[in-house]
Amino acid sequence: MAPIQNDDLVNVVDEYHYDMAEFEDDHFEKKQQWRDDENSDIEDDLDMDNPTADTSALEARNGKDIQGILWENMKSTRDKYRETRLKQYKNYVNLPPSRQNLEKECKEVARGSTFYDFQFNTRLVKPTVVHFQLRNLLWATSKHDVYLMQNYSVMHWSPLLKKGQEVLNVAGLTVPTMKSPGSTAQPLTRVPISTMVVKENLMVAGGFQGELICKYLERPGVAFCTKITNDENAITNAVDIYHDTYGSTRVMIANNDALLRIFDAESFACVNRFSFSWSVNNTSVSPDGKLIAVLGDSTDCLIADAQAGKVVASLKGHLDYSFSSAWHPDGRILATGNQDTTCRLWDVRNLSQSLAVLKGRMATIRAIKFTSDGQFMAMAEPADFVHIYDTKSGYRNVQEIDLFGEIAGISFSPDTEALFVGVADRTYGSLLEFNRRRYSHYFDSII
Repeated sequence: MAPIQNDDLVNVVDEYHYDMAEFEDDHFEKKQQWRDDENSDIEDDLDMDNPTADTSALEARNGKDIQGILWENMKSTRDKYRETRLKQYKNYVNLPPSRQNLEKECKEVARGSTFYDFQFNTRLVKPTVVHFQLRNLLWATSKHDVYLMQNYSVMHWSPLLKKGQEVLNVAGLTVPTMKSPGSTAQPLTRVPISTMVVKENLMVAGGFQGELICKYLERPGVAFCTKITNDENAITNAVDIYHDTYGSTRVMIANNDALLRIFDAESFACVNRFSFSWSVNNTSVSPDGKLIAVLGDSTDCLIADAQAGKVVASLKGHLDYSFSSAWHPDGRILATGNQDTTCRLWDVRNLSQSLAVLKGRMATIRAIKFTSDGQFMAMAEPADFVHIYDTKSGYRNVQEIDLFGEIAGISFSPDTEALFVGVADRTYGSLLEFNRRRYSHYFDSII
């Protein structure tokens, strides 16, 4: 992945894309509620007593913009601004070969479906992005519990209570509380969080300089933290929590030093490490714990044995580097997202070529998630678009969520009832909530 200097922890995506504030009148600049001072108190950043910028489903039905953007005071209408964005947005690529034939490969889809309805948008929490290529910074452990990265904090947002709370702060000294003989735990200072995952009461975060932080949500302090590599370009690109074939809980860490490390989730001892020939940008483990998808600074995506790390298949078709992947819950389909603006679907029973190619509207596919029931797959571009595919239609029917701002992450709730989208923008940074559309009014009344 591309190296970025990060001395001051800013939204580096601004170098490549845009900020909505650039298109505002002075009227909006004077009314901006959010401050970009990373050292400000968390309560000040949240502005907990002023929820007026939030948008409800009722307000949206009555014509209010879901992000609270007052287009009537802007220099451009929403439609004209969207048209301009589609023309001017420059997708970041590492390999710039001709993509003339890519469109021919892509599946024809039917846009216009609605699987998830807009429910609520809050600007009381404001996701941030450290590295422009990494967007796994949002996780929902239930439809009432969402975790996101905001500056040097991991925040918990309750959609039920409409309140945010800091659960991890790494702006100062972070000291591990669990100590055992031979442990590699060590204190860390001022960690820019580049990637994170929250599953089964365990939060794991990776740092911009090779850091690893593990915290149990119900316990105070940080259980384990360390610096796993001293390489000069040592970004921790991806972390995951999974169960191996023996039922043990493992933590997987993908890093720019071309190593994939496996830690035990109880002792936090490193139990395995696999080496590759290029930086590993993303990994995901199959539902049965037997296979690992390994993606990185290569046009090929690999599938490796989860126990030994041996490569069992090389997936060919992408034209640039890959940064996202996800397995369908049945374990048969793997989805990979690439900077060539496509998501490829692979059937593990025949990996000689991709099953289908799905294309974004304007840029890289930087995040992919399936619902736990396997009916929907969401893929997010770095900015402006989230696409939700109905897998039962053969990925033909799709809902397109059209917004403005860099996307910090997407996450379905485990019960599939909610989809959350984190928007990283200086002025309109927010958390968007969508609820699964149900056609039974009785069922709606009890969930």
